[in-house]
Amino acid sequence: MNVIEVEKLTKIFKIPHEKKSTLFEYIIGFLVKSNSYENLYALNDVSFKVKKGEFIGIIGKNGSGKTTLLKIIAGIIKPTSGKVKVNGSVAPFLSLNFGFHGELTAKENIYLYGSLLGLSKEKIKQNIEKILSFAEVEKFQDTKLKNFSSGMVARLAFSVMIQTNPDILLLDEIFAVGDKDFVPKCLEVFKKYKKEQKTILFASHDLEMVQSFCEKTLLLENGKIRAFGPTKKVIDIYLNS
Repeated sequence: MNVIEVEKLTKIFKIPHEKKSTLFEYIIGFLVKSNSYENLYALNDVSFKVKKGEFIGIIGKNGSGKTTLLKIIAGIIKPTSGKVKVNGSVAPFLSLNFGFHGELTAKENIYLYGSLLGLSKEKIKQNIEKILSFAEVEKFQDTKLKNFSSGMVARLAFSVMIQTNPDILLLDEIFAVGDKDFVPKCLEVFKKYKKEQKTILFASHDLEMVQSFCEKTLLLENGKIRAFGPTKKVIDIYLNS
């Protein structure tokens, strides 16, 4: 059964050509309608399918469209054209800024982020000690998040996210800001999810990690699919391009 179907997906961002540096230039530009824009294709005619239980790697250079693709699948942004069909609950881990507030404590942010992910207040209350423990921030539960390192925030976000018990996880550079001691705990979660036939889309520059966990990989290049298939074969194409 396919849990994700992406069909002819295109996302265009309009980039202004002319940079206005003064108020006068803005006014003149508005009056004479002189603004011109360039179409930037973040994604261009992307199509693929993901089956239940598959771990799919997404690789490519910066700006190739990895994050944009995950955001569209998560429903955070809309495509310019094309379709995305998702069968199952989705938990995205795409940005450390999403769902958190620096002026709130770790404990308060757990309630905030958890509610955004669809967890009830009662469910969060039942699991808050488990969340703090898994993230290894029990001693800092009453500390404002603005005083946390990026690694601590990443641990907290991941800990909340896995409480949703999602069918599909969308992960974007999850280990880029995390610390090495936390990685094995994440990998244990992945192993558990693999046994439970969860589906994961994992965008990363860590090719070794992708090869370890993903049976198939999608290679994006300038917003287009360069290759999609067995991970080792796709990584070889990427390294030789």
